[in-house]
Amino acid sequence: MKKNPDYTVDITQEVCPFTFIRTKLVLERMKTGEILHVRLKGEEPLENVPKAVREMGSTILSLEPEPESDTEGVKILSIEKGSAR
Repeated sequence: MKKNPDYTVDITQEVCPFTFIRTKLVLERMKTGEILHVRLKGEEPLENVPKAVREMGSTILSLEPEPESDTEGVKILSIEKGSAR
C-alpha cells in the first residue's frame, strides 16, 4: 500500500449492494486526494467495488491481501479520492 489511509471501512460482512454503498458513503465525506482503505472479501466485492470506484472518478492505488489476516481471502483496496465529476 502506498500511503497510510485517512479513512478505513470494513465491508467483509456486507453483501451486494451494501458493499459499494458503504464504500461510497465514506468516499462522499472525503476530500480530493485523501486515501481510503476498504477491507473486503468475496468475488462480488472484489469485482464490483473497484469498478464502481473508478466510475466515480477515484483511483485504485492497490488491491493486496491483508497482511497477517486471520481470515482467508481478505483484501485491502486502497483508493485515492478523485475530484467530483
